[in-house]
Amino acid sequence: MTGESIAAMMPWAARAPGKLADEAAFEAAFDAHFGEIHAYVAQRVGPDHAEDIVAETFLTAFRKRAQYDPSRAGVRAWLYGIATNLVGKHRRLEARTLRALARCAPDTDAPGHEETVAVRVSAQSLRPELAAALAGLNRGDRDVLLLVALAGLGHDEIATALGIPYGTVCSRLNRARRKLRALLGEVAVHG
Repeated sequence: MTGESIAAMMPWAARAPGKLADEAAFEAAFDAHFGEIHAYVAQRVGPDHAEDIVAETFLTAFRKRAQYDPSRAGVRAWLYGIATNLVGKHRRLEARTLRALARCAPDTDAPGHEETVAVRVSAQSLRPELAAALAGLNRGDRDVLLLVALAGLGHDEIATALGIPYGTVCSRLNRARRKLRALLGEVAVHG
């Protein structure tokens, strides 16, 4: 399913008050953010499941567009929040994917430069040790860490996206980094 096919499914005739109420505003938000939301979700749960979750993200956003408050969050952070919550519903899938990646040997093919860059940030290409370490994090810590690492969101945007205080973002990120360093440090020494 592509961005265009998802957009075609949206019932644009429905109207609601608010900044995203009219067709053009919602369509512009969709066009501006579909690619990055899809990339983020694909890195979390894999490309096979990303299409469904991203479709659900934008359908949820469309249905809740009247509740969107531009004074609380930018559209980007709001969409990442919806996507992260939906990934959370699929967290067993994410954890299984990370555990499976942890059991797999790294790919020995040498891709081109562009592929190498994309592969480095993709969950499918994580070293098995990193995948296992990420699977071992609790959901809140993993969500914050991956919103920084995969989506490039700032602390304020993460706080808004997840509906948590700024200080909680900082503590979760610190805890996740500390756990990963400890786990990956052990792997480097013993592996």
